[in-house]
Amino acid sequence: MPTNPDAAALDRPWRRPGAARYALSRLRGFVRAPVEVYEPVAGTVSVQRDVAVPTRDGTVLRVNVHLPANTTPVPVLLCAHPYGKDKVPVRKKRGDGYALPFQYRVLRQPARVRFSSLTTWEAPDPAWWTTQGFAVVNCDLRGAGKSGGVGSPLSDQEGEDVYDLVEWAAAQPWSTGAVAMIGVSYLAISQWKSAALRPPHLRAIVPWEGMTDPYRDLLHPGGIQETGFIKMWSRSLRETRLKYDLGKENSSRSHYDDWWRALVPALDRIDVPALICGSFSDNNLHSRGSIRAFEQIGSTERHLYTHRGGKWATFYSDDALQTQLAFLDRHLRGGTQQGLPRVRLEVRESRDRVVAVRDEPEWPLVSTRWTPLYLHDAGLRATPATDDSSISFDTRRAAARFGWTVPEDTELSGPMALRLYIGADAADVDLFVGVEKWDGNRYVPFEGSYGFGRDRVTTGWLRASMRALDESRSRPFEPVPAYTENRPLRPLEVVPVDIPLGPSSTLFRAGEQLRLVVAGRWLWPRNPLTGQFPAAYEQRSRGTCTLHWGAERRARLLVPVIGAS
Repeated sequence: MPTNPDAAALDRPWRRPGAARYALSRLRGFVRAPVEVYEPVAGTVSVQRDVAVPTRDGTVLRVNVHLPANTTPVPVLLCAHPYGKDKVPVRKKRGDGYALPFQYRVLRQPARVRFSSLTTWEAPDPAWWTTQGFAVVNCDLRGAGKSGGVGSPLSDQEGEDVYDLVEWAAAQPWSTGAVAMIGVSYLAISQWKSAALRPPHLRAIVPWEGMTDPYRDLLHPGGIQETGFIKMWSRSLRETRLKYDLGKENSSRSHYDDWWRALVPALDRIDVPALICGSFSDNNLHSRGSIRAFEQIGSTERHLYTHRGGKWATFYSDDALQTQLAFLDRHLRGGTQQGLPRVRLEVRESRDRVVAVRDEPEWPLVSTRWTPLYLHDAGLRATPATDDSSISFDTRRAAARFGWTVPEDTELSGPMALRLYIGADAADVDLFVGVEKWDGNRYVPFEGSYGFGRDRVTTGWLRASMRALDESRSRPFEPVPAYTENRPLRPLEVVPVDIPLGPSSTLFRAGEQLRLVVAGRWLWPRNPLTGQFPAAYEQRSRGTCTLHWGAERRARLLVPVIGAS
């Protein structure tokens, strides 16, 4: 252990204190997930099952329609997905409780999740929403469940189908003609393409954590192939009829080509009011894409709801439900309450402690002071190094680390960007980067993707040969790699690489340490007890990577300091 805890040193970031205690909590979750299922009050909701909805090409989709007990026309909330509209919790034949989707046991739930027995995976709770005076329509997308046809995940075809669903729902006798979409993950993703087509009766969208660029956000972050979550997700769709398997396409399409571009929605064409959830706890999947959507959609009324809690616990929480209700009441039935703040910012100092929830006018925050922390032998410092130096690590067995002991209470809210100068003994190297928080010898965990409870503040990826930037889209605090070509490393060559790190909002107390780690392999084990299951990334051949810094190589981490003068 170096005398200076901030000094550049070798590390093993996949080994962090607290693993044993965390594993015990995971075992309890496997045995009994903290999910409460309730029965709707008798007579408060009626259900029409397997209602046929014809699309423009004649394919018939099937929906379940949930209506309030009264017969007055009501506004409609629509969700569409490939997970099965009929896969609701089923009461166990023996014992108490309900049989739940396997995800609730495999993916950790950090807090209680509560919904009715009419609720499918990541969908709005029909019992709650009908009580508030809305109809809820749950649709099997093309090729899924009882719907006809063959599906094309994330495609224009899917967007057209959802457009037709919106217009069908608006024309029904139980509908006022005002339709919104709402849901988590894929139920958020299915909103982007359709909203960009501008269905006449779509009044608002509530995409709650949904990526907008599959290549960049999930399947090839940093140009590195994701091999874990995509396998589990593909298996969950084995009963769905699809034109292509995203996992197989991911394996065969390493560059950002026209096929990947076609899956990206035209965000600038979305003009309906939008309540977007962009969590800081889903960096491996939805965080970047959600916040990108908030920045790029054309809607004048757009709102960003940030948090760093559990994905499902937050969606069904009282605070989130009341926010969703206020937004939808305003835009679907002319509610007169004041509009939501542009940005709801949640700041944490640890996984379990929120220190502030406040309104902000924009993202990134207008009070951001973009502050470089330069690599030195002594760690991360405010001024560039004057002497040339370096550190080398085995890409499979070790990593490099650099620390910054925070001199005063400091909030870091926003994305981060890392500029490195690297060399390697091979033609390529994969770089996995993390920013951590330490309180003395105690590693401070945060909520992460897939319910992982020991995550870092933020993370980034980059394959060195894919380092060329899309200059037209890049910003100083957010470099955007193009991923369209390979530039192999040459022997003894040192090259600059720019790595974007995902958005976060964290308070560092005076005396705590911000620690930067740079590795050549994923930063966590994959196992479900102590690791970030199912996250996994392509493993490459072993080698040595060297990080350089000095007067001509100003390697630095750019951090978003808030409120500093």
